Amino acid sequence: MNGTVYSVGEVAGILRELLEGDKRLNPIYVRGEISNYRPASSGHHYFTLKDGDATLKAVMFRREASRLRFRPENGMKVIVLGRISLYPADGAVQLYAAELSPDGIGDLHIAYEQLKARLQAEGLFDRSRKRPLPPFPRRIAVVTSGTGAAVRDIIRVATARYPLAKLMILPVRVQGAEAPPEIVSAIRFANRHRLADVIIAGRGGGSIEDLWAFNDERVARAIYASEIPVVSAVGHEPDFTIADFVADVRAATPSNAAEIVVPDRTKLTEMITALDKRLAAAMTSRLEGEKLHLRRLRERRVLQDPGVYLDERRISLDHLSERLGSSVQSLIARRRGAFSARAAALDAMSPLKVLARGYAIASREDGGLVHSRKEVSPGQRLLLRVSDGSIPCAVLDSAGKDETDGRE
Repeated sequence: MNGTVYSVGEVAGILRELLEGDKRLNPIYVRGEISNYRPASSGHHYFTLKDGDATLKAVMFRREASRLRFRPENGMKVIVLGRISLYPADGAVQLYAAELSPDGIGDLHIAYEQLKARLQAEGLFDRSRKRPLPPFPRRIAVVTSGTGAAVRDIIRVATARYPLAKLMILPVRVQGAEAPPEIVSAIRFANRHRLADVIIAGRGGGSIEDLWAFNDERVARAIYASEIPVVSAVGHEPDFTIADFVADVRAATPSNAAEIVVPDRTKLTEMITALDKRLAAAMTSRLEGEKLHLRRLRERRVLQDPGVYLDERRISLDHLSERLGSSVQSLIARRRGAFSARAAALDAMSPLKVLARGYAIASREDGGLVHSRKEVSPGQRLLLRVSDGSIPCAVLDSAGKDETDGRE
């Protein structure tokens, strides 16, 4: 037998690598009709996509299926975004679905998903770059139709909740080919002139075609580039647009945008009232504490009779004086004892003690002491010091016995 022999699992692995490595198949949009739809108890959804030419097995796992906004049914025509791979257990090629939407929106939905994926890859949706909204905005710019229900809802809610805020309406078209450039211009104008502390951009509900201006890439990039925080308020709660992902905050509806942007004056009043009570209670407590402290000071004896304070200090001074006197006497006694000991030591070493025993000290006329007979000569005058004075004398002879060698 010639050639390499593969196991079934190896062949399945090779096919799986080939399928998953083909960029045409990962990711891929597939349009077809649902059949054999079967949601499993695990939460996974199993179905088959078919058209007049072929069928393709598909599966949507529980995590992706939980994000569906509709219930798939047999016979429903859909567009599925996913990847093609091989399931080795049964050798079947199948579509692993990530998103599923009803067909009929067609190219718009595909364009929406492609733009969404591209902008997300560029980082326009990153939460780290989203800015907080000002807690008490003074000026609010509203970029929307000047005659629609959305602007009326925003004005009504914002005025009722926080009448201190000034609303500036920047009217634009929110539908049609002219809408995206006008929305972009309004956002840039608000930034260029610093018209507001926050911007609300949006419109009322409608079909995906009606909302498409807020899926425009130009609008998305204008929101991303805005230095003023932007709240996206497009359509109804189930509607999601590209603007919602880029904006700093997404509001479910225009009315909800007004609720998010401005505080509720009723709650503010309640908060201020509560703070006022807390402040009053704190001040009352502080005053009571200071009164108690003052009363204790007033009751102290030193304030009632200042003479007592002086008497106590005099007693303390007497005690300190006695301690100081005792310390001085003790120090003097120690110093006297040390002096007497040192004087006795010096007296014991005094040469006068030697002279008192009958010895004498010979010195020359210049005061130098004579240590040896060799240091004098006959006729030289010396001075002998004894215990009671000095005796002048002269050397008659310097010869004598040498005690070092025993000779005369």
